[in-house]
Amino acid sequence: MKLRAVVQGRTLKELVADLLRQGLGMGQRTPLERPPAGSMVEIGANGLPVIRCRADAPASRMPVEALLQLEQQAQTEEDLRHAGIAV
Repeated sequence: MKLRAVVQGRTLKELVADLLRQGLGMGQRTPLERPPAGSMVEIGANGLPVIRCRADAPASRMPVEALLQLEQQAQTEEDLRHAGIAV
């Protein structure tokens, strides 16, 4: 949902509110907007967002395990911040 909000240039709160209204039959279905030209975010053939990085980005030289660990660490820190716990 976060990626969809980013792609649409909306806040997560706005997107969730719209999806809830649609689910309750109180709003019109909003089609998924394509990212702007030149964006690092693309929509893959399966409809899921894909984030492309520059060829020289540090992530291009990292093993998958390190990328997954970095993602998990970022998610944990974000969850702690949302819970009001100092990181």
